[in-house]
Amino acid sequence: MRLIVLGAGAGGGLPQWNCACLQCAAARKGRIPGMTQSSLAVSADGLAWVLLNASPDLRQQLFATPALHPTGLRDSPVKAVVLTNGDVDHIAGLLTLREKSPFRLFATRATLDVLAANSVFAVLDPELVRPEVITLDQPFEPLPGLVMTPHAVPGKVPLYLEGAETALNLKAMGEQTIGITIEKAGHRVEYIPGCADVPDWLIARLARSDVLLFDGTIWTDEEMLASGTGRKTGARMGHIAMSGPNGSMERLASLRARKLFIHINNTNPALLPDSPARQALLRNGWELAQDGLEITL
Repeated sequence: MRLIVLGAGAGGGLPQWNCACLQCAAARKGRIPGMTQSSLAVSADGLAWVLLNASPDLRQQLFATPALHPTGLRDSPVKAVVLTNGDVDHIAGLLTLREKSPFRLFATRATLDVLAANSVFAVLDPELVRPEVITLDQPFEPLPGLVMTPHAVPGKVPLYLEGAETALNLKAMGEQTIGITIEKAGHRVEYIPGCADVPDWLIARLARSDVLLFDGTIWTDEEMLASGTGRKTGARMGHIAMSGPNGSMERLASLRARKLFIHINNTNPALLPDSPARQALLRNGWELAQDGLEITL
């Protein structure tokens, strides 16, 4: 199994177009690597590929990844897309894939309904792009030899779908936010780019993983408030903090998998190599995913 991180950033990427925080300034000056918005490419044979989420930066990501370049006049190695939720930074890239190349599109019924309700996604030719419903805890094969199992994780509906009731249900369980277990030849990868909590049952599920790519949006719950870059806590956005007694690093400390944070917000101080946050992250056995990172199992 071959994995390529197409994008490691959260919504807006790094640097974010309208932000001059410390991390964005450092990226603009070339002091730290920039990041496009989160997506992962997976292949069983290095020839046919499935994308986990389609970010707004997908065209740039495809250009930067030779393994995903066309293999013929109009022949792409991208054969499938799997969506973990309906967030803009995970679905907008589908519009990049409208140029008459066939691929299979997998998502829960809840996420497919979101796409169906927005007529702009009708640009995907239904004769070439087949939406296929995936069911929680039921394995499916987006490519031969590559088995994926969707499973619910705590999270909320996308911001643009919030209502008075849904906005308050920040750790809902259902089809609106899922993780993906990826398996091939005895190897197991977990991809969870969005997660609001780490309950005991999720820790037990992740215990068998060889590699974990987990929601790394924020370092502390109130970092956007403290930095003046936003008015919401991480919890309000549906993301668990890395640090703290109930943060993801502490809760997932027992896992023996290779652990990487992905979907990292531009406000996260762990992006700075000399920061206390980065040093704490490394001491706890974690890595930061970066655009272009390849993992082979």
